Amino acid sequence: VKLCPLCGGRRIIPEAKFKEILEEFRQITRKRPMPSIDYFQGYMLENDVVVRTALMHYYGDLNGKNIVLIGDDDLLSVALALTRLPSRITVLDIDKRLGEFIESVNKEYGFNIEYVEYNVANPLPQWLLGSFDVFSSEPLESMSGLKAFVLRGVACLRENGVGYFGLTLYEASMKKWLAVQRLLSRMNCVVTDIIQGFSVYPMNYDETANYEEFAYHLGLKVAKNPGINWYKSALFRFEMLGKAKLPRGAYGKLRIRFIDKEEDLTHPTLFREVAKKGRVLKEGYSA
Repeated sequence: VKLCPLCGGRRIIPEAKFKEILEEFRQITRKRPMPSIDYFQGYMLENDVVVRTALMHYYGDLNGKNIVLIGDDDLLSVALALTRLPSRITVLDIDKRLGEFIESVNKEYGFNIEYVEYNVANPLPQWLLGSFDVFSSEPLESMSGLKAFVLRGVACLRENGVGYFGLTLYEASMKKWLAVQRLLSRMNCVVTDIIQGFSVYPMNYDETANYEEFAYHLGLKVAKNPGINWYKSALFRFEMLGKAKLPRGAYGKLRIRFIDKEEDLTHPTLFREVAKKGRVLKEGYSA
């Protein structure tokens, strides 16, 4: 049994214009700011960003739409702008470097991507509430972070809006998957798609961030990664039925933990915890 060799299980194959977009996107992203550990950043492969864009187009979620991105390490905003289909693209992100890069791309390519410096823990500006047709995000995977990103995204949507977000099985347990699906249901949102392994992330970004180092703290012999991109994220798509029913406190300030010490493996501050787990694992093998 194997996945479709053409789409890799993603169910969508970029054709025609999207092939051209991929080439342009690769050129633009060569000058992107590198990920920062301070914000637990990482970005998916360029091909996967364009495939996501193509899937959004397939579902009718691009043409004439107002789209908000909460966090944009992946530069999905640029891929969307290259289609020339959305009416409005707004990026909310805490990293000023990203805003500066987007501004430079706007000038060079004639885009009109809006950048708003924003910390997801803070209340959304009033002018963003209920202003968008589509939202997309790759949220933190701590429980508080995951809920915050989804809450902020839904708060930005108009009636019958659509949302996209990614979630892994490496650092998000099934309890988190269940919790986020329950949260969506309570807010009048219906999950239409969950596509496993949709987005692939490199884990070693040279000097700025190496999220594979945890493997060397497991207490087992681990060879250097020969270039396999193993970290994958499932893509969720949901639709809102009418107006959102946001929970109490959703519009206020939220407490967020960047890291889940129980489930996260890859953040460098957790290597001591990983080493403890590695000793337990090694003892288990010895037994």
